[in-house]
Amino acid sequence: MFFKRSTPAAKESRDTPAPSPAIASTPAAVAASTQAPLEVDKLRRRVDPASLGFGSTSDLMPATSLIGQDRALKAIEFGTSIRAFDFNLFVLGPPASGKSTAVRSFLERKAAAARAPDDWVYVNNFEDHNKPKALRLPAGRAKIFARAMLEAIDELRATLPAAFESEDYQVRRRAIDEQFRSGQEERFAALDRKAEEQNIAVLRTPMGFAMAPVVDGKVVKPEDFNQLPEDWRADVQRRIEELQKELVDILESAPRSDKRRRLEVSELNEEVAEIAIKAALDDVRALMPELPAVASHLTDTERDLVRNVALFLTPSGEEPQIVRQPVDTSRDPRFRRYMVNVVVAQDSNGDGKGAPIHSEANPTYGNLIGRIEHIAQMGTLVTDFLLIKPGALHRSNGGYLLVDARKILFSPFAWEALKRAIKSREIRVEQPIETLGFASTQTLDPEPIPLDVKVVLFGDRELYYLLNAYDEDFGRLFKVQADFDETIARSTENDRAYAGLIAAIVARHGLRPVDAGGVARIIEEGARLAEDREKLSIEIGRIADIMREADYWAGEAGRATTTAADVSRAVAEHVQRADRLRDRSQEIIAREIVLVDTEGAKVGQINGLSVIQLGDFAFGRPSRITARTRLGQGRVTDIEREAKLGGPLHTKGVMILWGFLAGRFALDIPLALAATLVFEQSYGGVEGDSASSAELYALLSALADAPIRQDLAVTGSVNQWGEVQAIGGVNEKIEGFFDVCKARGLTGTQGVLIPKANVQHLMLREDVVEAAAAGKFAVYPVATIDEGIELLTGIGAGARAADGLFPAGTINRRVDDCLKRYAEQAKGFRGAGSNDKDAIS
Repeated sequence: MFFKRSTPAAKESRDTPAPSPAIASTPAAVAASTQAPLEVDKLRRRVDPASLGFGSTSDLMPATSLIGQDRALKAIEFGTSIRAFDFNLFVLGPPASGKSTAVRSFLERKAAAARAPDDWVYVNNFEDHNKPKALRLPAGRAKIFARAMLEAIDELRATLPAAFESEDYQVRRRAIDEQFRSGQEERFAALDRKAEEQNIAVLRTPMGFAMAPVVDGKVVKPEDFNQLPEDWRADVQRRIEELQKELVDILESAPRSDKRRRLEVSELNEEVAEIAIKAALDDVRALMPELPAVASHLTDTERDLVRNVALFLTPSGEEPQIVRQPVDTSRDPRFRRYMVNVVVAQDSNGDGKGAPIHSEANPTYGNLIGRIEHIAQMGTLVTDFLLIKPGALHRSNGGYLLVDARKILFSPFAWEALKRAIKSREIRVEQPIETLGFASTQTLDPEPIPLDVKVVLFGDRELYYLLNAYDEDFGRLFKVQADFDETIARSTENDRAYAGLIAAIVARHGLRPVDAGGVARIIEEGARLAEDREKLSIEIGRIADIMREADYWAGEAGRATTTAADVSRAVAEHVQRADRLRDRSQEIIAREIVLVDTEGAKVGQINGLSVIQLGDFAFGRPSRITARTRLGQGRVTDIEREAKLGGPLHTKGVMILWGFLAGRFALDIPLALAATLVFEQSYGGVEGDSASSAELYALLSALADAPIRQDLAVTGSVNQWGEVQAIGGVNEKIEGFFDVCKARGLTGTQGVLIPKANVQHLMLREDVVEAAAAGKFAVYPVATIDEGIELLTGIGAGARAADGLFPAGTINRRVDDCLKRYAEQAKGFRGAGSNDKDAIS
């Protein structure tokens, strides 16, 4: 799919008017023939390599900044210097203009002198594991803190088991256990003695304790017991019940005694653990004694370690850990709660300087704000504070965040999240679904981190103005616009500055030096890219592409330096790779599938010019425009509009034609005209008003019955006063008609009419300039419709005299007479009461 740039393409028709008689020879015609084409030096502004004052770019100091961008650089300086949180920047300009490189280079110099921002870490909240704590640390200390905690836990894995296996601990532990056992045994011994005195035996069985009477030193069996006298049996039963009460009391006191034992053991364990844990954590405290938040966290950690000292004790039957294995420690799930999640860690260089500059290439919600990851365990997704991952705002906090505006707008939730973070001045890591207020599974709620960042958005002008118009927050948060120009003015000074820019590109990409001739050729191409002989394009990306390709061709030719021939070949090769459709367009004209005449003269028919844009390649194409007139009701019908192929600008141009005719001709009579205008063989949309002058020439030719030269093509818009106005793509349009003429054979009479205002934009191809120098092709500047019609018809236009009439035989007189004739005919129809509506439509 392709579209047309600047001016609609005029298509030819097979149903063309019959050739008219030869152009009349009149005084006006003689006057018209004195119009001269442009001088050759006006067709292309050349650069003399000798005027540059150097042999090659190796003699130059490379430019250290963009040239001609003072406005944008001042805006960047202001936006990055003011500390207000809502004075963020939007850098706008065309793609490949070097704005990203320029901004980063500027910020690197500024950031290097700034204070390095603080580090940030997340640690476990021992009171509420779902709400991790954020700790601020001096720059460069986060990794030290994390490594120290890992080393401390790793140290405890070795020291705590050793402490609990030491002889001192074992002696004290045995003393506690022995104290418990001896107390219990003494009470059981006393009970045994008491029972023995009463001839009662206390028996320990697999089912528990039992008591039985003793006679003559032997335990009485149950069957024998029942044979004894009843009184004796009752006495024995009474004594056994009393002893059982004492036994029950002894047994019930055992758990209480064991609880006391465990409490004493726990106190012993805490005492032993506190010594080892405090010793290990004191090393961490010594690294950051001035940070109360770290000290508070270490206190909480110490308390939790003491409570959970069993995590460090070697299970029974397992060999004690002797060699430190910090990697295993960091991955051991038992010790994750004591680790440190480093979120932001500055690379401290020892001087405390250097603000971060982060460019986020993929600004999704998670990449921008951060995210909480989950891992699968036993079919369930779980998370903890170590799975909090930082985003671009964390990495750029205290510095600068560079983001492509279009990318962040296309990423769901990201744009709103960025604005919310800037306004709240904090980074809150949360799931996107939580921001919408929907229910979600239980997850973390990390403590937010204060935000101090300058956000720099990059985008085109259209996007900037759309955001300003439709997003009420945008103007409040991005108050500084850095607008990059596409071009700079041509001057001797700027030509030399441009050479310094070329030297910088050579240095950046490691290219061969470019000699003065090559630099001159690149400057000329820069003017052509700017579509203005008085300007130079500073779209650095496109210039760098040309230079790198020229460097390749220089290498293919075995040259040590890049020359003008290499640059010209790079340009030609780039065009050749992209010009398939241009070749097809010229082919269908050459085979007369699309009708375009390049010789002879015809009434109501003219060659219009259009530009077709395909990516970064544009080419001109001639198209036939035809006009037909008859008696009607003063209406000029735009067939393109009626067929819904014409755009609003094209429609405006056609309506201007009616205003011109009504204002110049038939001033005292109705405009009883019916005219049709069409771009022949046009099957796509037509937009733009740059063919309006060609349409007016065709209309005047039809009214005056004056043939138009077909060896000339026309471009330019027109106003109601008949002034020809500037259009875009003038170089491509001229070259498009030149290519058609060249394919058929240059006759020396062929050429193009352009607005006089467009002369300053001419940077034509070398082959067009050479043909013009040889007198085989011409470019004619015209300022008014009268100048153009004289050149196209060879007949003078004529000016209205004091009597209100145009001179006889002139184009304007013939048009005026035709319109008066139509008016008289219309009056006759109305007098006769004709019902033929079509005759005056």
